[in-house]
Amino acid sequence: MAQKIAFFGTMPYDEDSFTEQNKNFGFELRFYKGNFNKNNIILTKNIDAVCIFVNDTADVDTLQLMSENGAKLLALRCAGFNNVDLDAAAKNKITVVRVPAYSPYAVAEYTVAMMLSLNRKIPRATWRTRDGNFSLHGLMGFDMHGKTAGIIGTGRIGKILMQILRGFGMNILAYDLHPDYNFARENNIVYVTLDELYHSADIISLHCPLTEQTKYLINDYTIGKMKDGVMIINTGRGQLLQTEALIEGLKSKKIGSAGLDVYEEEGNYFYRDRSDRFIADDVLARLLSFNNVIVTSHQAFFTHEAMDNIAQTTLQNIKDYFSHKPLINEVKK
Repeated sequence: MAQKIAFFGTMPYDEDSFTEQNKNFGFELRFYKGNFNKNNIILTKNIDAVCIFVNDTADVDTLQLMSENGAKLLALRCAGFNNVDLDAAAKNKITVVRVPAYSPYAVAEYTVAMMLSLNRKIPRATWRTRDGNFSLHGLMGFDMHGKTAGIIGTGRIGKILMQILRGFGMNILAYDLHPDYNFARENNIVYVTLDELYHSADIISLHCPLTEQTKYLINDYTIGKMKDGVMIINTGRGQLLQTEALIEGLKSKKIGSAGLDVYEEEGNYFYRDRSDRFIADDVLARLLSFNNVIVTSHQAFFTHEAMDNIAQTTLQNIKDYFSHKPLINEVKK
């Protein structure tokens, strides 16, 4: 009998990609639009594995109830796992697996798109010309060539981004808890301290995981160390950046522009059509009011290649678990 997998927080594109990839696996797939939490845990009754995404909640209560229902595998169809209580998972003997790298090219390329859009004021220019305004006033940008980019987190995404930016002729400063000095030598990249990076970078881009150590890495204190007019890009996790501190930096012009594909409280808004109602989140509404800020709905990963890789890797993780094979993508405390 085929194992049953319950998918939470799904959209039509999730169902399409997983259904297509499942032709090679033969699982029984059940898709639910609601986000995973203790209120819909009954849907895991008689289920062999649960699959969740970034805005699902796998906390103590939910994992205990999931275990009591008999499901012992939690498969994340994403790289981050900050929404999973790993202690509770271990206590309830639930194995957690993830997709560590679905398309680093997708996220790196999207990061560059944000940089260029902010620098050259492309959204503003587009809005103007649609209204018949062809003035260039207020649209001046700067040459990327010769400027300094500071990349925080030099995993696969960070490395690809740095290689792209080197193609623009930019100087690259990097910070990581585990520096790859061989890569740095081969690509003319310099690892520095965070303080040095903040002090010298014209553009700062975040590509580190969200942990207790990196939560609110960008705050009012660290913003104070940055260059006047710095551009900040976050395509990682919302809580890497303290949003209210960012807003104050934008108001004071310490921060020249910001590109955000993630947001601290995105769970109530992202991946949903809310165009028929007002935004009750005052902080998000304030962010959207700045003409030098781009906010998008956690879509940096969203390419055909990435969706195929997410589905294939997730289903392979599940197959390996039930086949008692080594789990190369297991997440442990």
